[in-house]
Amino acid sequence: MATWNPTEIPKGSICVVDPSPYNWLYVLFNTMEEPVRADKAGRIIASLATTARWINKKTLKLELRKGVIFHNNEEFTAKTVKKNFDELQKWMAPHPPGTWLNFPTGTKLTIIDDYTVEFHFPKQDGLAIGKMRGNHQANLHFYQTIGFGYAKLGTGEGHW
Repeated sequence: MATWNPTEIPKGSICVVDPSPYNWLYVLFNTMEEPVRADKAGRIIASLATTARWINKKTLKLELRKGVIFHNNEEFTAKTVKKNFDELQKWMAPHPPGTWLNFPTGTKLTIIDDYTVEFHFPKQDGLAIGKMRGNHQANLHFYQTIGFGYAKLGTGEGHW
């Protein structure tokens, strides 16, 4: 279990602490956000991305929301998306709900500018925008401390 010093946490911060290994999803959904969300009718809507549009049959461009600040005052930018993409690509199956949420092997991400990224898929992926719902965005501090287990245990198998 990770240890923390309350004097190192900025005033006004909310700390989610739940030692149960079964509650990873609740922690995830209360500390991270995705490029898109689903509304009450199940339609994909913008969240951290303001737009998601196809440039061609294998390139998806995301324009990111400006002014988003993580709880530790770190700014959300294209570099954040790249870091999260790179971290998730380390996993053979990064999504416990199912491998259908995985991007195909060989998918690349390019930073266009501070608030624009492009996903380059090796083949057409009609579910790519929906998969962005499972593309969780954490801040750099997360990956330096817990990182889904990599930083602490060298594995991302959920033992964090």
